[in-house]
Amino acid sequence: MNLFTPAEFIESYSAAGEKKANQAFLKLFLLGIFAGGFIALGGAASSTAAFGYDNIALVRMISGLIFPIGLIMVILTGSELFTGNCLITISVLSKRTTWLKMGRNLVIVYAGNFVGSILVAAGCAYFGQLNYAGGALAVYTVKIASAKCALPFANAFVSGIFCNILVCAAVMLSLSAKDIMGRIAGAYVPIVFFVICGFEHCIANMYYITAGLFAMNVPKYAAFVANAGIDVSHLTWGTMFSANLLPVTLGNIVGGVFFAAAMWWSHRKVA
Repeated sequence: MNLFTPAEFIESYSAAGEKKANQAFLKLFLLGIFAGGFIALGGAASSTAAFGYDNIALVRMISGLIFPIGLIMVILTGSELFTGNCLITISVLSKRTTWLKMGRNLVIVYAGNFVGSILVAAGCAYFGQLNYAGGALAVYTVKIASAKCALPFANAFVSGIFCNILVCAAVMLSLSAKDIMGRIAGAYVPIVFFVICGFEHCIANMYYITAGLFAMNVPKYAAFVANAGIDVSHLTWGTMFSANLLPVTLGNIVGGVFFAAAMWWSHRKVA
């Protein structure tokens, strides 16, 4: 077969996760910046393609077809993504590493992902990328950011669980392929599902929300938003962390660890 079986993937990822857990700080952080940037660029591209449509089903479909390219770039470049690295749970359960080392990896990568995301968000907001259609893309960006900050905690948490089950499934399917087209297809399809459903991904939200916050710092964009009558009362740096990134990150961890543990238990070698 031109792919690894689930059991072979578990064995292979046990070793790969051990290597990730022991990786040097600087390398992890740099690869985290790249991954955050790739995911942010996927978000920027999908917003740019979809902002001109009013039909929500069409918007979700367009976004779903474009956004996954960000994860494909993460996987093919060997970058480090917080949500996908929840699969290191497999290495922990296989006794190839420890929860403490996994936690170290996730913290460093999360910080790198944030830096990469915020750099792309700042570049888009302050250097004209949001100017499309007379600033309509900026208005759309702020609208998305504000809506994400207004999500109820429980909704954001559960949505985060569903999201990272699909993200980790995408990583598993991609790494199970033995050729580049198989890797692309494996990463693509589950991410299409999560974007169309509107599930919450903490790293993507680092771009979506900060892009909206930065856009509000540009006077002409802020004026366009006010004229559009968008409620931005929830859109602050504080609510970004407390109302969105906190519950979504926790949900992503739960979903990723659950998926990894379930795959390990179902496909591990039993003596």
